[in-house]
Amino acid sequence: MSYMLLIIEPTGQRQERGPVVGEQVYARMLQFTADLQARGVLEASNSLASTAKAKRLQVREGKQTLIDGPFAEAKEMIGGFFLLNVATQADALSIAATCPAAEWATVEVRAVGPCYEG
Repeated sequence: MSYMLLIIEPTGQRQERGPVVGEQVYARMLQFTADLQARGVLEASNSLASTAKAKRLQVREGKQTLIDGPFAEAKEMIGGFFLLNVATQADALSIAATCPAAEWATVEVRAVGPCYEG
């Protein structure tokens, strides 16, 4: 079964960390990715850029609304993801507990499935 690990981090954390520590943190995440690949459970992963240059789009009653980042109301952002193929949610949670990002962010574990299922 597929499970998504969403890395939810505070919006200003990357700037506070700075480039030197940021590169060290990123290296740890790359090693975590390599470990998951070696175990054969990783379907996909990537880091996401900051919301500073992101856009949000909505279409309501045929009218598009575009909002430029950074998003003032947001205190957190999705910083990246890991898509896993494991047997159970317990397996996904066990992997999430070893993710380095759990030390500075929240790792949300969600099953992948149709949006109409509760």
